[in-house]
Amino acid sequence: MTSECKAEVINDSNFEYKKQSIINLFSKQGDCSYVSCYCEENVYKLCQDVNKRNPNEVTKCYVAFISNLSRTVPLWRQRAGKDDGKLVVWDYHVIFLYHPEVDRCLVYDLDSELPFPTYIHKYVTETFRTDQILKPDYFRFFRIIQAIEFLRDFASDRRHMKRSDGSWIKPPPNYPAISSSGNILSQIIFLLLIFLVSSHNLEDYIQMDSTKGPGHVLSLAQFVKHFYKPTS
Repeated sequence: MTSECKAEVINDSNFEYKKQSIINLFSKQGDCSYVSCYCEENVYKLCQDVNKRNPNEVTKCYVAFISNLSRTVPLWRQRAGKDDGKLVVWDYHVIFLYHPEVDRCLVYDLDSELPFPTYIHKYVTETFRTDQILKPDYFRFFRIIQAIEFLRDFASDRRHMKRSDGSWIKPPPNYPAISSSGNILSQIIFLLLIFLVSSHNLEDYIQMDSTKGPGHVLSLAQFVKHFYKPTS
C-alpha cells in the first residue's frame, strides 16, 4: 500500500503558539501508509513520500528508533494503550521528525493519539514524560538517522514478525519487503562476495550501543536538547 500523502501549510493555531506557517509534509494521517506493529516500515514510507514530493525538505527530516538494552520502553498516549494514560511498553518504536528551523521540530507518530504532527515539546512531555519516574531498565534511548540515509541503507525481510513455525505474529504490509544495496563501496563489496543486497539489518537500528550501528544514540535528555531549542 503506497502512501498518497500531500504537503500543505500547517495552521499554527492548532498548536501551542503562533509563528510563521511551515510546511506540513503530510496533510492527512489517514492517507499515509500504515500497518500495525510495523512502525519502522511506516516511517520508511513517510521518508519516501517526502523524498518524492518535497525533496528540498528531506535533509531536514530524521528517523528516531526508540529502545534500550532490556527492550522495554514505556510510551504514553499510544493508540494501543489500555489505561487512561494510553501507556504501552514496546520493545522498540520508531518516529519521524521534521526539523525545518532551529527552534521548531515536528513529530509524526502514526501510533500516537496526539495530533499528527505534534510539536516536539508537547510530544516529549506527553509521550516520554521523564526518566526520573522509571527504573533504569526502562530508560528510553534514541538512535537518530537522517531520513535520506535511512532510505538508502535500511532493510527488513520481516523475520522478526514470524513465529518459529513461519506464521506471522501480525499480518505484514502488502508491498514487498524493504531491501537496500547500500552505498557504492558496499555494492562493490557485495558484488565481490556475490551478495547484491542487504535483506535485513533492523537489529542494527534497534540496538542502542553508541559504538555500533547507523546514526548516533542519545539519552532522553540529549534527545530533547538536540531537537527542542526554544527561542529566548
